Amino acid sequence: MTDTTLFTPFQLGSLSLPNRVIMAPLTRARTPDSVPGKLQQVYYEQRAGAGLIISEATNISPTARGYVYTPGIWTDEQEAGWRQVVDAVHAKGGRIALQLWHVGRVSHEMVQPDGQQPVAPSALKGEGAQCFVEFEDGTAGRHPTSTPRALETDEIPRIVEDYRQAAVRAKRAGFDMLEVHAANAYLLNQFLATGTNRRTDRYGGSIENRARFPLEVIDAVTEVFGADRVGIRLTPFIEIFGLSDDEPEAMAFYLAEQLERRGLAYIHLNEPNWAGGDTTFPEGFRERMRERFSGGLIYCGHYDAERAQQRLAENTADLIAFGRPFIANPDLPERLRTGAALHEPDQDTFYGGNEQGYTDYPFLDNGHDQTA
Repeated sequence: MTDTTLFTPFQLGSLSLPNRVIMAPLTRARTPDSVPGKLQQVYYEQRAGAGLIISEATNISPTARGYVYTPGIWTDEQEAGWRQVVDAVHAKGGRIALQLWHVGRVSHEMVQPDGQQPVAPSALKGEGAQCFVEFEDGTAGRHPTSTPRALETDEIPRIVEDYRQAAVRAKRAGFDMLEVHAANAYLLNQFLATGTNRRTDRYGGSIENRARFPLEVIDAVTEVFGADRVGIRLTPFIEIFGLSDDEPEAMAFYLAEQLERRGLAYIHLNEPNWAGGDTTFPEGFRERMRERFSGGLIYCGHYDAERAQQRLAENTADLIAFGRPFIANPDLPERLRTGAALHEPDQDTFYGGNEQGYTDYPFLDNGHDQTA
């Protein structure tokens, strides 16, 4: 694979990347106090060979949480922890973006401050949705989500401000870019989709109204970082956690046009296959996205080097994000470039735990695996 564009530099907004192999955001649930520590420093610096690391989803506030042991960015301690992670990545010559997260209704009172209800665009429970909670005996595991309450109209600006403050902290921590998580049936995706947004105020009904809150978030964080250092993650056709949408393609195209006007650095489109089946895009969708958005287009979802190169060659993608392959192969770009064997990740260690299945996967040394 040494003669492919997958390993050539790319200008993503105002950030120069050494290659087009992106590390996708991966929740690993290894920060019991929500503060990144030494373990996260090692984990991320090991993967600094990526063109860009996109961090695990990071809660913007205490009420944004739906999963215990996930990091945050609303306290001084969290900011300092992330600063050490960023410094470790930069010391290895890497680049890293912080993904900003609010789960919305994918939560439970056990995870929320003072046992309050999770929030959502509408008071609709996600059928089949589960979050990750800590039980009274100290163990943790999946649990059905609660029925949320609908956000009042005057509460939404406060959440926008939470995003802005998270961006301020991320900038102080030294992150190279920000990614706004508007995918995977979490809060911003819930506002975008017809099945989860039944509002009758200015944030519901038409495509323009349903997109208003996510675009207000984008405007808030770009005031801090600059549009050329901000991206957004979308899953326009996903159906998980009870989310459904009657207008996914129209919404994706509307967002692309709005983000083009704002000069956003990139759109990251996820095609997950971990939700009980592949999420596939309609024929011609990628070409029409390219027509509407001139920034970087990242695609993610069960890609290998050959399929990644195909997307780049047909000019429907500029970069390809890899998720699970990066878990078990910290030096994934080099393995893809040289055609070396890839390790399969241990799914039993995806969430929670310690360095096992996190920082102990081997690296290549002269073409052979060596323990990290």
